[in-house]
Amino acid sequence: MDRDRTLTVPVGHKCACVVVAADGGLELWLDGCLRKRREPSPREPLYVWTNVELHWEEHRYVEARYWPGEGRLEVTVNGEPVAPAAPG
Repeated sequence: MDRDRTLTVPVGHKCACVVVAADGGLELWLDGCLRKRREPSPREPLYVWTNVELHWEEHRYVEARYWPGEGRLEVTVNGEPVAPAAPG
């Protein structure tokens, strides 16, 4: 993989970005800040998550799983898929 692959996910009034980095790592960004990163590994899937606080004690739980061997990325918010699983 020679370039980043990014999926932008609206989460309330905030924006999360899931990035499959050029080096094969998995990153989860929220409002331009890196929340979690998993280094490339032979273990699958790579997994990142974060809790997003919105207005009035409202929360969203963003999770991303990436299977490098298949190039498959799954992203959910509160357990609901936000994009179909997609190959790289």
